[in-house]
Amino acid sequence: MLQRIYFEDYTTGAWRETAGRTITETDIVLHAGQTGDFFPHHMDAEWCKTQPFRQRIAHGTLIFSIAIGLTATVVNEVAFSYGYDRLRFLQPVFIGDTIRSKVTIKEKRPYKKPGSGLVTELVEVFNQAGACVMVCEHILLAQLKT
Repeated sequence: MLQRIYFEDYTTGAWRETAGRTITETDIVLHAGQTGDFFPHHMDAEWCKTQPFRQRIAHGTLIFSIAIGLTATVVNEVAFSYGYDRLRFLQPVFIGDTIRSKVTIKEKRPYKKPGSGLVTELVEVFNQAGACVMVCEHILLAQLKT
């Protein structure tokens, strides 16, 4: 769906949640193949049994990719991703865990480019038990209405 959400349309404190997505073994194997990250933490079930978590964990970059993908429900013709800051992986995500994302407008500020401003979204990712497993800030470059 195409929309035009201008800088002025964003409201600090407004939030939305996404649907859930269950992480599968296939997700982990495909991500390892795409990135070349075949560390045993992700790929070796027997080795993981000897480690503190006792099971394979999903790549942090996989969780980031899926969590951000879950938030991509609207094509905004007047705002673009400027980048991500303060990315942290707070808890492991395991095969079978279901994650969902919560996006909250954290702040708005002017930008050096005339006719635009920066919108910071706080992205929090929760597992099925309600534990926050990842957090980051998504920066949007949004066009002004005027």
